Parts: sequence; structure tokens; C-alpha cells
Amino acid sequence: MYRSTDRILTTHAGSLIRPTKIIDAMRKAAVGLPHDDDTFRDNLTEAVADVVRRQAEIGIDVPSDGEFGKRGWIQYVTERLNGIEYAPAQRPTYAKVIYADYKKFGGFYERYKDLEESMWLPPSQAPLPPKPTTPHAWVNTGKVTYKGPAAIERDISNFKKALKNVSIVEPFMPCVAPSSVETIPAGDFYKTSEEYVFAVAEALSYEYRGIVDAGFILQIDDAILPMHYDPNGSMEDYFKWASVRVEATNHALKNIPRDKVRYHMCWGSQNVPHTWDIPLKDIVKLLFTLKVGALSLEAANPRHEHEWQVWETIKLPDELVLIPGMISHSTNVVEHPELIAWRLGLFARVVGRERVIAGTDCGFSQNWNLLRTHEEVQWAKLEALVEGARLASKKLWARAA
Repeated sequence: MYRSTDRILTTHAGSLIRPTKIIDAMRKAAVGLPHDDDTFRDNLTEAVADVVRRQAEIGIDVPSDGEFGKRGWIQYVTERLNGIEYAPAQRPTYAKVIYADYKKFGGFYERYKDLEESMWLPPSQAPLPPKPTTPHAWVNTGKVTYKGPAAIERDISNFKKALKNVSIVEPFMPCVAPSSVETIPAGDFYKTSEEYVFAVAEALSYEYRGIVDAGFILQIDDAILPMHYDPNGSMEDYFKWASVRVEATNHALKNIPRDKVRYHMCWGSQNVPHTWDIPLKDIVKLLFTLKVGALSLEAANPRHEHEWQVWETIKLPDELVLIPGMISHSTNVVEHPELIAWRLGLFARVVGRERVIAGTDCGFSQNWNLLRTHEEVQWAKLEALVEGARLASKKLWARAA
């Protein structure tokens, strides 16, 4: 994994807004309408080439494939893992504390649930997926094993083809963490949740290894690790639970070099109050036990922007690089490049400029039907990120000279 040796490098959290052709195909699949698989594959190859080219053109040093081949950052595993089915069920209670401030902001959440999805979706002839009259959920129905070689090989192939025509520093590809997949709760097949999450980790390890063997940096995406925190619960119980999930992630990363992996943690992508978030200072030392070479963390989110100060009192281990979010995915306000440069300067001062890569708080489209901003705003934000990194680099390296 490259470091910012002569300038601040730029990247993002992985998911980018899919083009209309891809969204339309995924929408049709979601509602059970017929669609042409061959046409979808051709459109996907073309779309990945376009999004990689555009990232390179604006100056993103470490781009992704936009996660265009995935229907969702967690949901995609239902197409790649055996033992998981969509069936009538009670809604999962696993992450029951995700919205611990529901009571305090009940009126807000009543409105927000109708506004969050599909706000920026392009018009289509295909209807949106119907809401089932009987509660449905993805549920674990048997032994979890990996069945997705064809899907990951397709995504890797498309990414490699796209990279032939651009000049970048290095590519990365995201993959979900075992603990986040565990939002699909264990069924009767597994005796304990620990047994289940390790089975998920073992299955995901095939995809992790495939990404690294392809020559890409692997990014592990995990929003559930911090979101399981209950501000009214026992911190001891939380860390007991979380430590097992970190151990499961490390199990999935077995035999993969640390410097080929980065870990992205966010406190959820929702544009919500976030008063339930666990402070970074309380969880960061647990993150140090992950066998990764970089931590990608929110830092533009106003609930967490002050947490650059954590690194003044907690030493970043020598083997780790920081990828702080310099722009937010949850607002359509485009950050000023000078603000981004200032934020980068704060991190460079406390951990060293070589160990800072400019990133984003989270992805811009975690699911095919969940667009956090308008596409035009997404690209304006990424352009601002690149310009902000350029301004910061000019100051940081001039000062050193």
C-alpha cells in the first residue's frame, strides 16, 4: 500500500452512483421483471470503464470500480453465499441499537424513513420494488459457504480492463466485513452467533483472497461494529461482543499481508442526528488489533470532525496509515478545497504527512436505490477533494523544504 511520500494521495470509500442503465437493470431484477443478462454484462463493463476513467481524469490516485456490480454493500452477499434466503421473518433485531435516539427524535425518523431511499433515483419505466405485505428479511437457513467465484471474477475482470487505459497509483476494491453480514441473523443451523460469524468470515475469505491476488488493495467495509454500541448498555459487554467480530475479520484475512488491506469504518451513512455514536477514542484501540495497513474513518461528519484530536493523545501504530474523510457523502453542500486542505493539515500535524491519505466519510451509493447525493454533486465533491489535497500538499512539502 502506497503512502503519501511526496504529496497527499486521494481516494474515497468505494461506492459511486451507478449510471441509469445499471440502476434500471437492478430495479427490474428487484421487482421480478425480465431483463437481459448479456446486455447487463456489456453495460456493466462499459460503466466500470467510464467510472474508472473519470476518477483518473479528476485526479483520484486510488480509485475503485464504483461497486457497480453489487446491488448493495451488504445485500450483494446474498448472491455469493449459500445459506441465506429472502423469506417471511421478523425484522432482524441484531443491530437493535442502530437508532438508539429514535425516542428522542421520533418525529424526525417518521419523516426520514420516507425521504431516505430513492431521493435521487433517475426516472424509469420499471416500478420500485413493492413492500411485501408479510414481513420479509434475509435470513440464515443453512450452512454458509461461498458460491460467488463467477461474480467476483466478473468484477475483477471489468476493473482490470478499465485500469489498462488510465494512470493511477493503485486500485482498491471493497468487500463487506463479517460483522456487517451478521445483520442477517443466524438461524437454527448455528448454535451460537459466534459460530455463525466465523462461518461467514470463512466464506468471505475466498473473496478477500481473490481481490488481493488480482493485485488490488482490499477494503473491508464495516458500519455495524460501531453501530452495535448501546450508549445505555454495558461497555464491557459491547467490547466482549466487538472483540469477537474483530477476531472473525482477522480470521477472514488469514495469510493476507497487512499492507494489502485497509479497513473502512463509519457510524452509518444516514443523514441523521448520530447522537448514539460511540466516540472514536473509545473504540480506536480495538481497531488497532485488526490485521490491516490503513484505517478509513469519518472525519467530515460534524459529529466526528473534532476527533482528529484523538491522535494527539493516542499514538497511531507505525504500521498504519490514516484515510480520514475530508468530504461528506450525506450533504449536497460541496466542501471548499481550502477547508479540505485545512483538515488535512490537522491530521498531517499529528500523525505525519506521509501517513495521511485524503478520503471520504463513506460511499455515495451503498445500494443501487440509495443515492446519498445527486451524481453531479458527487463528482464536484471528489474534484474538491483532489484540489484540497493539492493545496495541502503545496503547503506541507513547501514547509518541509
